[in-house]
Amino acid sequence: MNNSKYAFKPIPDSERNMTYWDMFATWFGANANNGTWFIGGVIAACGLIGGLGATLVGGLVAYIFLSMMGYAGYETGASTTVLSRGSFGIRGSIIPTLINITLFLGWTAVNTFIAATSLAFIFHSFFGWALFGHPGGNFGIIVGILVMSVLHIFSIIAGQRSVQLVERIGVILVIIFVVLETIVVFKNVSLSDLAHYRLPANEKMPFGVGVDTIAAASLGWVMGGADFTRFTRKKHIAISAPYWGAMLGLLSFTLIGICTTISVAMTSGAYDANNSDPSIIANKLGLGFIAMIVIVLTSMTANAVNIQAGASAFKNVFHKVSFNNSLMIITILSMLLTLVPLISGSFLASFIAFLDYTGMLLGPIIAIMIVDYFILNRNHYTVADLSDGNGKLWYHDGFNLVALASLIIGVIFYLLIKNLNVIKDTIGATFITMAVVAIIYYLGSKLFDKADK
Repeated sequence: MNNSKYAFKPIPDSERNMTYWDMFATWFGANANNGTWFIGGVIAACGLIGGLGATLVGGLVAYIFLSMMGYAGYETGASTTVLSRGSFGIRGSIIPTLINITLFLGWTAVNTFIAATSLAFIFHSFFGWALFGHPGGNFGIIVGILVMSVLHIFSIIAGQRSVQLVERIGVILVIIFVVLETIVVFKNVSLSDLAHYRLPANEKMPFGVGVDTIAAASLGWVMGGADFTRFTRKKHIAISAPYWGAMLGLLSFTLIGICTTISVAMTSGAYDANNSDPSIIANKLGLGFIAMIVIVLTSMTANAVNIQAGASAFKNVFHKVSFNNSLMIITILSMLLTLVPLISGSFLASFIAFLDYTGMLLGPIIAIMIVDYFILNRNHYTVADLSDGNGKLWYHDGFNLVALASLIIGVIFYLLIKNLNVIKDTIGATFITMAVVAIIYYLGSKLFDKADK
């Protein structure tokens, strides 16, 4: 068999130039953005204390897996999707890879749509164009999507270096924006008011559902972890910087989303989950033109990560396509996906459906990959192993049947338990499913190893 088809080039030492600040800024910027703000607005239905608790539980646990995947990327020089060859098989890795592509396309589309909404407000102010949700309002959103797609192309066209530049500038703007938002919110309401606000019973979100919402969003970054940590020379950077960058970005922007959404509910007299959109909130709080521009810029910082991770996954399937062409393809595909809410008529409904999809699939995939790398293979895949069509990672005609069976069982288990009241009210379905899948995969792998011997 011609093994060159599956060969990959680990990152050479000359390209391992990401510093701690670069890595921290990348992951802080990945979470300190419109999508995370929107998630904060969604889990505002848990209340301030419940939403904060769900964020801490979901984020603190999920980013342990980000650090572990980051370490694997540092050790091997491989992207996350190439690492999935170790657990799913060299051919079987196409399954988590395709899921990864749809995942990062989805997150790019989410951030793009929110930024396009901000641009639509700007177009409304300057040209009088109708806003989304009003007759003729789709035109401004479509123009905004096109503008954002062009900006994304400029932000990633020079590859890793341009991504680093966008993140370095973007993270400073993000911090300024967070401070501005906080000042405006607490001019209108006090922290005590926010903490004591009670939602209508029919709008309240159970704590476990809040944890699952945060977990679905946070585990998405795990699937891009190695794509960036392979660019660093030092282990502690690969392990520590992604964890704290992502966690602080998540915490700051979910809190802004929670506080602003509750603030609007209190001042308007009615809670509306659709007010989670940062552009709508910024408009209702009177933050104006500058806020809309910063929302656009924060979309670029987040999507620089999404697009690069999506392109890495794309290359694992289409080996002959250059990385720069992969970046362009992912940008164009995400632009098309951003049009979905215009067809469905609801961005919120599309977003919730996307989170359900990611939570159902990502937990089992990550559990399988972590168990395989750290327990079954004891921190060790070689470049030869990951490229060899005749080697141990070929499994059964290129597929690891144990991993595939574990994934299917995990998805079924998640769907069976996610709506149980005891699960919804406590820890949620995601992390329980991951634990069950980890045990199933470990035991199944041991049994098959014995059978083969």
